[in-house]
Amino acid sequence: MFGRKKKTTMIPTISSGVTGPLGVLHLPRFWSKVLMDAKGVLHEDYPACGAGYDQMVLDGLGLDKDATLAYIRDNSPTYPQFEAWVLEQSGGSLDANAVAELNAAIEGYHHDDDTRKGILGASGIEDDGSILDAVNLNNLDDWSEFHASLCVRLFLMKAMATRVKPFD
Repeated sequence: MFGRKKKTTMIPTISSGVTGPLGVLHLPRFWSKVLMDAKGVLHEDYPACGAGYDQMVLDGLGLDKDATLAYIRDNSPTYPQFEAWVLEQSGGSLDANAVAELNAAIEGYHHDDDTRKGILGASGIEDDGSILDAVNLNNLDDWSEFHASLCVRLFLMKAMATRVKPFD
């Protein structure tokens, strides 16, 4: 284990509540996760394309999952290039009603009570019932994971630089 450099991974921090110019929630996050995975840097706790919001976006836009993943992995597009490809797949325009329904479904999704309580507890926030939607809970979870990952990495780097064994 010692002497081998551990590959750096990244926590995706683009929120599902973010849109690009097309106005589709979660699409920028989806693109970033698949691209990070293609480059081998997506944190192991995050799927490149999961069954939740990722699949909702693919279904809501009528995108073929395999073709979409292959496009991102094979071309490493910028986000505007990816949106242009999405438009091309739908004949040059998106159905405004379909986008509105998709966005409403994303905004309206709530995690179960245990998931909500777990995320809030890990974030040090009392569950007073004010944070219910999955988008904001997922943000808190991502930020908590990002913070933990960064602080552990910096601690280990400092320990190695000072030749102190971190767990003695």
